Amino acid sequence: MNIRTEDEMAGAAEHGVGPHAQPWPNDPRLDPELLAQGDRRNVEDRFRYWRLAAIVAELDRSRHPLRVAIQNWEHDFNIGSMVRTANAFNVAGVHIVGRRRWNRRGAMVTDRYLHVHHHPDEADFLGWLAEHDYRAVGVDNLPGSVPLERTELPERVCLVFGSEGPGLTPELVAGCDRLVAITQYGSTRSINAGAAAAIAMYHWARRWAGPPERP
Repeated sequence: MNIRTEDEMAGAAEHGVGPHAQPWPNDPRLDPELLAQGDRRNVEDRFRYWRLAAIVAELDRSRHPLRVAIQNWEHDFNIGSMVRTANAFNVAGVHIVGRRRWNRRGAMVTDRYLHVHHHPDEADFLGWLAEHDYRAVGVDNLPGSVPLERTELPERVCLVFGSEGPGLTPELVAGCDRLVAITQYGSTRSINAGAAAAIAMYHWARRWAGPPERP
């Protein structure tokens, strides 16, 4: 059985470009190996052939203050999807609360372009937020939550998501400034955690993020 690695999946042949024509551009951001072999990574065209460190440095220049946190108690497959979305919104950081090892499959290697922080428990995570002047907002359809679409999120906020199924732990709920929920109109009790994270990040971006920077 042929099992592809994350790198192979993220660099599938339908993406990217082949080897760069000679002579190569004189740009220290470019990776000679990618120039020679082609760049099949899942990155925007403006980052083709760039070194990983150069891409991260450029993203650091325009990162949003938004942060997201994910409780990792059950090796939730949604974590990778949340991380990939966090990369799309160029957040300041992703915080993994609980187990250090998390399910990276859905991230498609995008965690390499982010700053990922690990916290062994809720107390360590909440202490970090307080030290860095961030407010925690839990995203869960628990009693007392208010509709996300009628809420203006703070600019310096960390959106907090629980594991798929159990949701946020009581300790983390107690440490949140407020709880928000995404209004639903069908019969299901809750929506997929990865989808909820994308909606919440987009809601923040509509208020605080301007047009994306492009060369």
